[in-house]
Amino acid sequence: MNEFMTTYHENRSDIKNFLIETIFNLGSIESRENDNYKKLFKVFPSLELVYTCNEDMLQISANIYKNKTSDITIGRDRSYLLEKLEFNTSNIAISEPYISSATGDTCVTVAKKENGKIYFLDFNISSLLQRLGLIENHKGFNFISKSFYFFTAAVMMVLALFTIGYSVFEFLNSVLYKDGLSIESIFKPVIALTLGLAIFDLAKTVLAQEVVFKSYSKNSNNEYKVLTKFSITIIIALLIESLMVVFKIAIDDYSHMIHALYLIGGVSILIVSLGIFIYFTKKKIINE
Repeated sequence: MNEFMTTYHENRSDIKNFLIETIFNLGSIESRENDNYKKLFKVFPSLELVYTCNEDMLQISANIYKNKTSDITIGRDRSYLLEKLEFNTSNIAISEPYISSATGDTCVTVAKKENGKIYFLDFNISSLLQRLGLIENHKGFNFISKSFYFFTAAVMMVLALFTIGYSVFEFLNSVLYKDGLSIESIFKPVIALTLGLAIFDLAKTVLAQEVVFKSYSKNSNNEYKVLTKFSITIIIALLIESLMVVFKIAIDDYSHMIHALYLIGGVSILIVSLGIFIYFTKKKIINE
């Protein structure tokens, strides 16, 4: 929801202009009362509630939703709403976002004065942002997408645990049953542990960004985090592998040291490439 509010405030003037112009061009709202504003709900898919007050701010109509009405609010004092509204020359006003007591969702209220009455129209924030193309949010597709990401991340976490378990088993097996304690018996488990950490970190990032804190904004600044974090962890694993190769060659045969140089050079190129990628990514984000 914080993301929705940030997107709303970044585009507040355009959203308000859209609502004011559309309400003004619709003409009389009173003429649409007969069919419980069904045509109005079709024009505004983000519209979730309509009700009417008299000049004394007493509600004189039922709460009219898309598919139902509620009479329990008739006669309720709505004078507190005047503090949130400032009418323009067209007798139209728009409130700041707030949580609706009727729906429990965050909304903005558009009010219009007509023939001694004030008509209130509540618009759902997330639906409104989606309608204007400021966010991408489809409930059915989101459920499938989140389910897939959750399943994939869960499997990755299980594999990460197996990798960590393998590293512990390999270390104990080398020390107790093979050649005893050696540089190779230490570095191999460390590499497996690092890979397990990389897999777990990737799974955690996927869960955080695609399931728990799903980003709906088209201009999300978090879109490169998965690649960056995973690349850093893989580079660390490769550096450990390079260090192990250097020690192994130093012990066995110095003539093969050139291969260690090639490996370290390759990892260095990855580090430089990642640095350039991060630099241009941050530059792009700042420019946006």
